[in-house]
Amino acid sequence: MGTEIEADGRALRFSRRERALAQMEVHDLDILVLGRQANVRYISGAPQLWVVGTRPFGPICEFVRDSGEIHLNSTWDEGIPAEIPHENLYGFAWNPMTLVGILQNIKGAETFRRVGTDALTPMFAQLLPMAFPNAELVDAEQAMQAARRIKTPQEVAALRSALAIAEKGLAAGVAALAAGTTEQALAGAVLEAEAAGGVSTPATQDAAWVTSKQHPWRRADGDGQVRDGDLVVLSAGVLADGYVAEVARTLAVGESSDAVRGLYRRRDDLWHRLVAACRPGAPTSALLDAYEQAGEQLPAMPIAHGLGLGFDPPVVTPALRATAATEVLEKGMVLAVTAYVWEQGVGAVLTRDAVLITADGAEILSTVPVYGEAVHG
Repeated sequence: MGTEIEADGRALRFSRRERALAQMEVHDLDILVLGRQANVRYISGAPQLWVVGTRPFGPICEFVRDSGEIHLNSTWDEGIPAEIPHENLYGFAWNPMTLVGILQNIKGAETFRRVGTDALTPMFAQLLPMAFPNAELVDAEQAMQAARRIKTPQEVAALRSALAIAEKGLAAGVAALAAGTTEQALAGAVLEAEAAGGVSTPATQDAAWVTSKQHPWRRADGDGQVRDGDLVVLSAGVLADGYVAEVARTLAVGESSDAVRGLYRRRDDLWHRLVAACRPGAPTSALLDAYEQAGEQLPAMPIAHGLGLGFDPPVVTPALRATAATEVLEKGMVLAVTAYVWEQGVGAVLTRDAVLITADGAEILSTVPVYGEAVHG
């Protein structure tokens, strides 16, 4: 028996389209011609199969501003929202001229003035003017990012549901953690619990690793076995119903030393500063400043990034400090925020949580314990 494919909830679909339509008005776009999967799902609300990985641009979803009409590349009806009629579905085609013909049949194609795309290959840059002869082709990614960066209440609910599955995976990893186990066994426990929760698509590359006592940004060298005195990161991430959720904790194995407790206290201080920086109107560079104010070295990894249908903006990293100074946090944004501290000879403590920017500051969406000085034998 197969698994039934269901469209995203009606309220979720329409709340996202309202935001997209508002941005189409701002950017004066008559139609969106989208190829990136996250944008396609944001507009259509339809999960699509066989779309994992990088692929060239193709017109997968079209959204007309005046009529609200949606056309979608799909060879089946299952999981397609009721507001997208069967006649607006079109199948895969190896001949790009077939796709041009489909676009030409969209009502208004000859009169559209501005057509927004989220990516273009040289071939479709030449072909799309054949479908929209009187239109200017413009980059719509800015409009889509502006729509997606602020989450609707329905999206926040979807993120909470995804996060609940990730947290079950994390809890399974915590239960399996002990001296003598391996990174692979811990990763298996995390992924098995996530699959039992209905998600077999992890959102992060690694689920468990022993932190290095010799290098601040590397995992420990060796055979992957967990030993007394190790600091072990458990990182659970899922892609559930299109939405990415991430949560990570670091636990000590064996007897807790003064050095380990000191490292956790440093993490606590940094984390409080990061949360305080998550307020509407603040630049995202305030998160970078929190590390400096705590006296901690900025990590090589991004310290925050948007969560949503994929990897949403903003991305806060030391390599993009100039960009972070101009990016402003807004009510409704959801970020994966990372606190990371390291000590020579001790290891690292990493904590990652989903944070919702509210009118009053930050709401931590993650519900698992922080494990301030947790010790596992």
